[in-house]
Amino acid sequence: MQISPEYLAGEIGVETSALRGFEYGLSDIDPAQNGRLREVLEAYGAVFIPEDDEGGCGVRLKFNRSKVRSLNRWENEGGPAYEDDV
Repeated sequence: MQISPEYLAGEIGVETSALRGFEYGLSDIDPAQNGRLREVLEAYGAVFIPEDDEGGCGVRLKFNRSKVRSLNRWENEGGPAYEDDV
């Protein structure tokens, strides 16, 4: 799944240009916004990997493309969802 920089910037409360500067290492963002950025990315499937003796830190997706396709297919089984009368 792709997330637009505009959407992400809005979710964490910064200008898109500030987010892009942070992405390229040209500027910094407030620690609270940094924490919110991590929360939003984790909600969309990012997994943050800490640095250890065997390798450096990094980020990867929680599910590979094949698994995402399967999840999307499972969610769409049974047809479209309708409002309940309750």
